[in-house]
Amino acid sequence: MEGDRIEEVRLVHSPVDEISHLALDIGGSLIKMVYFSTSREQPIDKTQINASRDSHAVSRSSKDGHLLNGRLYFLKFETSKINECLDFISSKQLHYRGLQHCGFPASDKNIIKATGGGAFKFADLFKEKLGISLDKVEEMSSLVSGANFLLKAVPSEAFTYVNGQRNYVQIDHNDLYPYLLVNIGSGVSMIKVDGDGKYERVSGTSVGGGTFWGLGKLLTKCKSFDDLLEMSHQGNNRVIDMLVGDIYGGMDYLKIGLSSTAIASSFGKAVSENRELEEYRPEDVARSLLRMISNNIGQIAYLNALRFGLKKIFFGGFFIRGHAYTMDTISVAVDFWSKGEAKAMFLRHEGFLGALGAFMNYQLVEEFPDTIHLAGEKNRNPLVGDLNDNGVIECCVQARPAVED
Repeated sequence: MEGDRIEEVRLVHSPVDEISHLALDIGGSLIKMVYFSTSREQPIDKTQINASRDSHAVSRSSKDGHLLNGRLYFLKFETSKINECLDFISSKQLHYRGLQHCGFPASDKNIIKATGGGAFKFADLFKEKLGISLDKVEEMSSLVSGANFLLKAVPSEAFTYVNGQRNYVQIDHNDLYPYLLVNIGSGVSMIKVDGDGKYERVSGTSVGGGTFWGLGKLLTKCKSFDDLLEMSHQGNNRVIDMLVGDIYGGMDYLKIGLSSTAIASSFGKAVSENRELEEYRPEDVARSLLRMISNNIGQIAYLNALRFGLKKIFFGGFFIRGHAYTMDTISVAVDFWSKGEAKAMFLRHEGFLGALGAFMNYQLVEEFPDTIHLAGEKNRNPLVGDLNDNGVIECCVQARPAVED
């Protein structure tokens, strides 16, 4: 670059898009993928950039390499179908692409960041099938790094869900910590986050997304997690759950603050009814199961927040998936147990915290407030299918030149 000119590359989706720095979170149920994409065919040189950003960007680019604009993309695969993930990486040659034109060493092209238990379990498979070496990133650290990045850098990332409405929360970066991160994957981890790189796993439960999927598969014969969620949307849990009103003749139990519609016993009606499993609608079973697990997680989360005096509770993980009934149930549970003093907050990119944290381990993302935002359109990249409304993140990365021996 010459003088104060900063070369920026605006992404234009085309066959020549450069894929740089693929990262994976390989969990017990799902593989989450994050990769950065930018096109070198549509460069836009800008001589004037926002003054607050200019001095920082110029100094970094002149010393450490190029600043590139692009987008982070998010995909998922079932871990049980890991070959689909391998085939996707191979067909798109994600492991061969890189920013070689910006000086990255060729030896880096087959080493990718990965986190989660599968980074250990499937390391040999990735090496055998694709020649990829997995550079393993600690799982809890990845979750926290991903959450911190999203909360600080992405506008409208966090929101509450009350009475069927998403209400986006403006995060005060100076008052972010401490908070409780509840990551609901196959199991649930509850992490007290005190700052960048400062965290402690304070609790968890084995009753999580894997429980919902596993029991749901056994009880309803569903084919996928999403099928099970769709079933729950069509169901009525009151057919199976025993409510307070069922015990008190349709009346509330106001002395202890329980309405007649509160669940007294999940699946409790099945005890008193002489019916076989086949006589219950799968949709009702799925609804009851989702309600039971979501209530349990919401309650445990609040009790841990109370334990440490935390006011902010963020829920992430692919169990939620933006599903209205799940968020409503968790929100009601937190509101009930806190007597309205706490609110559950959710994340738009909920399922990709670990993968994004692994990507952050490349130390490439420049957190300029005016350069990181959600793209306005879904699925603009032909490589990406259903993103479950997670969108994409536009950002700036620092492409550092290779170090010569």
